[in-house]
Amino acid sequence: MFAILAPFTCGLSFFLLGMYAMRTGFQNLAGKKMADWLGRFTRTPVHSFWVGLLTTFVLQSSSAVTVLTIGLTHAGMISFSRTVGIILGTNVGTTVTTELMALRLESFAVPMLLVGVALWLMPRRLTRCIGLVVAGFGLIFLGIDTLQVMAKPLEQSDAFRSLFLESRHSVWIGLITGLVFTALIHSSSATTAITMGLMSHQVLSMETALAIVLGANIGTCFTAIIASIGTNAASRQVAWCHTLFNLAGALAFLPFLPQLALVSSFLTDSPSMQIAHAQTLFNVGCSLAALPFTRQIAAAVQWLVPDRKRRR
Repeated sequence: MFAILAPFTCGLSFFLLGMYAMRTGFQNLAGKKMADWLGRFTRTPVHSFWVGLLTTFVLQSSSAVTVLTIGLTHAGMISFSRTVGIILGTNVGTTVTTELMALRLESFAVPMLLVGVALWLMPRRLTRCIGLVVAGFGLIFLGIDTLQVMAKPLEQSDAFRSLFLESRHSVWIGLITGLVFTALIHSSSATTAITMGLMSHQVLSMETALAIVLGANIGTCFTAIIASIGTNAASRQVAWCHTLFNLAGALAFLPFLPQLALVSSFLTDSPSMQIAHAQTLFNVGCSLAALPFTRQIAAAVQWLVPDRKRRR
């Protein structure tokens, strides 16, 4: 058990600390303008989509962008109808991190960490921010490398083998696993990183791994739901729009996981890259398919989560 828990705890800690450092660095570079961008450049669904994509890349967290959007709607700075495009954009923006993780840059983890720390010690603010971003990337790759250590003990575990055999018969187990784990640790990227580590040792089948990633897409909405508690109707509508969209997309793609796995296998031989490409195809496909119908989606969510004060 220690052979599994030790690398898991250390690897996850490195990964989440790296995400925090990188996010802090990006926020210090451009974070103060995020609220202005979200408020100004959301006149059309396409503009909102690009704002959601770019801010998610900068903040390295779709949950952070959704929570920021909830805060802006609660303050009355942006209407709910404008946020649908942002939500669609966040789902695409989060795939950038996954694609970077799949490049297998673990050998650069320590050099990047050292360079980042050296830059962070410099007196200039800009250099310090860049140092945080570089060190954050280093910690992320170090975390991924550490997480892979637990793959071999897991493969030899009887309990995990039985769970794995069950998940082969039902992708629902993989979906629920990804959902619950992501809701607990508040990071779909970390869940995806762990899944990539297991896939690199052929512990999981591709269909199971993709089901976990789909579940992670739903689980990441838990942070937004928590953030919307006690807010106005528009803010609750943002949170539930994000949740319902990710849930509908995951359920729609679930029967087609073998086909999605087959397409990603044609693109690359690397299991990690296959997961990254499959997630990108899923998120981009869902978002682009929904983009022309943002008004209808907004109307449907407003019907499901009504503003009782307006009705009075």
